[in-house]
Amino acid sequence: MLRRVAANVAVNSWKGNIFELDHKLIMARQLHARRIEGIDKNIWVEFTQLAADYKVVNLGQGFPDFSPPSYIQEAFCKAVNGGCSMHQYTHAFGHPPLVSILAKFFGRVVGHEIDAFEDILVTVGAYQALFCTFQALVDEDDEVIIIEPFFDCYQPMVKMAGGKGVYVPLRPRVEGGKALTSADWVLSSEELASKFNPRTKAIVINTPNNPLGKVYKREELQVIADLCIKHDVVCISDEVYEWLTYDGAKHVKIASLPGMWERTVTIGSGGKSFSATGWKVGWAIGAGPIVKHLKTVHQNSVYHCATAAQV
Repeated sequence: MLRRVAANVAVNSWKGNIFELDHKLIMARQLHARRIEGIDKNIWVEFTQLAADYKVVNLGQGFPDFSPPSYIQEAFCKAVNGGCSMHQYTHAFGHPPLVSILAKFFGRVVGHEIDAFEDILVTVGAYQALFCTFQALVDEDDEVIIIEPFFDCYQPMVKMAGGKGVYVPLRPRVEGGKALTSADWVLSSEELASKFNPRTKAIVINTPNNPLGKVYKREELQVIADLCIKHDVVCISDEVYEWLTYDGAKHVKIASLPGMWERTVTIGSGGKSFSATGWKVGWAIGAGPIVKHLKTVHQNSVYHCATAAQV
């Protein structure tokens, strides 16, 4: 009897040691994916909290200190009270009435017929549109040219996709000692051209630019377009502030330039346009053969956006 007890104690002790060893091995194993190393900190998380703590307007993320237009709020209330269908799934890539009007409206702007169900993806804000774009188009070791200064998410999103950011700065041009405006920050066409090589997959532009407010002129966009065409590179054009132009500046969509519709993904935002950022309604517009890859990422991540917000 004593031998049996001793044997059981020995076995249980052995099992306990093995369990403890397995537990230590599991804890020692790297838990996180390497692709998120170095991108765990986000400056906007910190700034948002600071803005809330000190009760100031957060200009960095486009937080207005006023409500959206009354007609927008009324439309949302009407949608929410619009019956059962407003609270259920709609078409995964965009509510049909929304993508139809986006196609009609932006088709006029870019001067190209847009297929509502092939060329548009509605996303959870422009942020998800950017994420889907990088995940769908950037492969391991691809290079992505990013113009500085840039909205902070481009860099980590490129890294998460396995790509490498290559940076080209806008530089201030001062003539006659006059005060700088956002238009005086310009690209060097020679410096930009030097960054293109066989590994270059895409270039990211942001017009109007956050944080400078620079609105790219047609001539500046043409330089970028010529390089994209020459090197067979995709242009990711973040245009969430397209309606915020002042002092006679005109927003030009690079997708409207010759040869660029087929190689441009244009990112837009209903939230930014109507001061309703919390609704998180954005979109990516481009040629169907490109956008179909964004849809693959979308359907395997969030899958669907809020129906009433789209309405």
